[in-house]
Formats: sequence, structure tokens, C-alpha cells
Amino acid sequence: GNHSQVSRVPVAIKVLDVNDNAPEFASEHEAFLCENGKPGQVIQIVSAVDKDDPKNGHYFLYSLLPEMVNNPNFTIKKNEGK
Repeated sequence: GNHSQVSRVPVAIKVLDVNDNAPEFASEHEAFLCENGKPGQVIQIVSAVDKDDPKNGHYFLYSLLPEMVNNPNFTIKKNEGK
């Protein structure tokens, strides 16, 4: 409330990483499943990229839609070695 103790200083802010690019799939994907597919068979491997500069690398999390989580016919597994 005391205007004699108020100061104004211009401040410049440099943003080092702007998240202006959304992650996207690394390539187009179209998966096909034959009717004689086996349980546990890999149907499709997907990967994503983000054009923003990563400080510590990018991490992507893939998940099924909530209504598909309890569907025993499809699962998503993390590919640790790639």
C-alpha cells in the first residue's frame, strides 16, 4: 500500500524449450490381424517422435481406451529393448 516502496523493473524471460510440437507417430500405421492369429502374437509395433528439443529424452506412454482396458483380446506391452 505504500507507493514510495514500489519499484518496477523490466524483466526478460528466455524460454529454452517451447512445447509447440505435439508428439506424433514416427510413421503411418495400419495393422492387420488374420483370423488364425495366436494368443500373445505381436500385431503392431508403434513408436512416436516429438520435434521439440528434449532435455532428458522423450518418454511416451501408450494405453488402451478406458472401455478397452478389460478386453482380454488386446493388450499393450512396453518394448524395453528398443
